[in-house]
Amino acid sequence: MFKWVASLLCGLLATGLVSAQAAEAVPASGTVAIVSDAWEDYTGADGTGLGWDLMRTIFEPAGYEVVWRIEPYLRSVGLVQRGEADAWVGSYKDEQDCLYPRWHYDTDHIYALSLARLPAPTPTSLGDYRLAWVRGYEFQRYLPSAKQYEEIHRRDGILEMLKRGRADYYIDAEQEMDYIQQQAPDPMAYKMTHLIDLPLYLGFTNSERGRELRDVFDRRMDELVANGQLRAIYKRWKMPYPFEREPTKHTDGRADRAHR
Repeated sequence: MFKWVASLLCGLLATGLVSAQAAEAVPASGTVAIVSDAWEDYTGADGTGLGWDLMRTIFEPAGYEVVWRIEPYLRSVGLVQRGEADAWVGSYKDEQDCLYPRWHYDTDHIYALSLARLPAPTPTSLGDYRLAWVRGYEFQRYLPSAKQYEEIHRRDGILEMLKRGRADYYIDAEQEMDYIQQQAPDPMAYKMTHLIDLPLYLGFTNSERGRELRDVFDRRMDELVANGQLRAIYKRWKMPYPFEREPTKHTDGRADRAHR
């Protein structure tokens, strides 16, 4: 009898704990829970950076408190897809199964890093070389000529990988490349070659709440780009301003941004 009561109590307590944890995992009303990898001067772990300033400028005047969280990129995507966060930072269009807005909020300038003696690659010549990039970035979607590539878990050791010939080119965004090259004992032994520009989007959770926040994002971006308010944020962080034209409409009702 006592064992049965104890088991029942333990079960109820466990159920209550699980329910409480589930409740905590759901973003609170009146907030927008945005998750991102930590990028210096962009989405800092202390809440500073261009990305966080943009998110606050977009959402807070519309009545949503921005609740930010730092997680590795793939975990960020998973949290949003499970509804434990509202959006993640740094997605490329249609990269994942989620809701995408009309507007992007920035542009990734994608480069190839290599030893200086190697020829400068082009988007069409990449199929002749061994490539590497961080797992989850899915650059093969945007560089269809890429055939031989390795997805790595960390950026540590990139320079050594290139030096030892384990890859011909490492592909990443410009800011990451600058940091990696600066770590080299002889930076002039390496070179960066521009490949493509990719608009950056928020990926929203596929739910009624996600649709609401996506639409708020697009309405606010319509206003902010029209009045030029975002220019000051990019200038403050010494980043190029990516919005010279409004997004162009497509026949399927979606929109995209022309590259600068």
